Amino acid sequence: MTSQERILATLNHQEPDRVPVDLSGHRSSGIMAMAYARLRDFLGLPKKPIRVYDPIQQLAIVDDDVLARFQVDTIELGRAFALEDKWWCEWTLPDGTPCLMPVWARPHRVPGEWQLRSQSGRVLGRMPDGVIYFEQTHFPLLENDDPAHVAAAFDECMWTAFATPPGPSVAGPDGERLLAETARRFRQQTDRAILGLFGGNLLEIGQYFYRNDNFFLLLAGEPERAHRFLDQLVAIHLANLDRFLAAVGEHVDVILFGDDFGMQQGPQISRAMYREFFQPRQRLMWQRVKQRSRAKVMLHCCGGVRELLDDMMAAGLDAINPVQITCRGMEAAGLKQDFGKRMTFWGGGCDTRAVLIQGTPQQVRDHVRRQVEIWRPGGGYVFQQVHNIMADVPPANIVAMFDAVN
Repeated sequence: MTSQERILATLNHQEPDRVPVDLSGHRSSGIMAMAYARLRDFLGLPKKPIRVYDPIQQLAIVDDDVLARFQVDTIELGRAFALEDKWWCEWTLPDGTPCLMPVWARPHRVPGEWQLRSQSGRVLGRMPDGVIYFEQTHFPLLENDDPAHVAAAFDECMWTAFATPPGPSVAGPDGERLLAETARRFRQQTDRAILGLFGGNLLEIGQYFYRNDNFFLLLAGEPERAHRFLDQLVAIHLANLDRFLAAVGEHVDVILFGDDFGMQQGPQISRAMYREFFQPRQRLMWQRVKQRSRAKVMLHCCGGVRELLDDMMAAGLDAINPVQITCRGMEAAGLKQDFGKRMTFWGGGCDTRAVLIQGTPQQVRDHVRRQVEIWRPGGGYVFQQVHNIMADVPPANIVAMFDAVN
């Protein structure tokens, strides 16, 4: 099988020739740039500039030699864009490793910290010295949630203002044409499954704009205002989704949405609240994908969300990541038994919270093999670790993890 065939087979619940593997196919299956630099050295690969495509989480673009070494079956659409040197500027990672950062997300230095600033000059995120990623500092609707401000809030929020590639490389009057032409060429150049990152977050955008506590209060105490906000939000998402599908829908295999509904002990909200506020709006977006493309729909959703899976599938969800197996109700055997014939689990292959970071290479191998034995039968499974590989994971453990799968 080609990588694309392998991914599509497992998404259709057919067991492929081997377990498909994802590394950096989306923003939550990647590797922090500091760990990536050490991994390349450990593998004895040639020195290459480390490109940070996600400035907030400081995730690296994984090069073709590493993707080939680990038999990775996925590639993110954004890898086809912003390839010219003009889109990158020099920066230094917190451990002193030189890297390249997108010019549109160039951090600003002030005494004691780095800052991410909006075009208006507002500080949206801070990374104090000694910290290894940026944290949000401004919530644009915290004090004034006038409906007229919702669209403008995207440019004043850390999580929405700093795009990953394509980013501004497809801005301007020719943007949609460039997006479509580049996606078409990329499809012709790779036999990997292509993931298109869309987003379409609802709960999280509310938390990003209002701050978590205030958005929970809005949902629980002023539901009519919450519905008005979410109606505006989904209208913006649908307009963007229509343009995205028109440009790339025929060239991508999976379109990725995002919303972290879970916590360690279960969902952040009740099933009733999910059904009232979020399921109908997700259905609008996910059915739009199915109406206008052949792509599968995947949701990035951290935490324990077992109670919401049936409702998500009813809305049109095909796959979920990162399958946080250490959360209540998210154990691999139970999920596979109860949902494995209807839902593709994209992740849950290695516990990053304890095993990958603290275990020996042999413990990592043993753990991964046990997980894959549970997930593999009948398809419906793509291997990735639980969320991104963090900065302090030993490179020997990363190699052990992927070699155990293959």
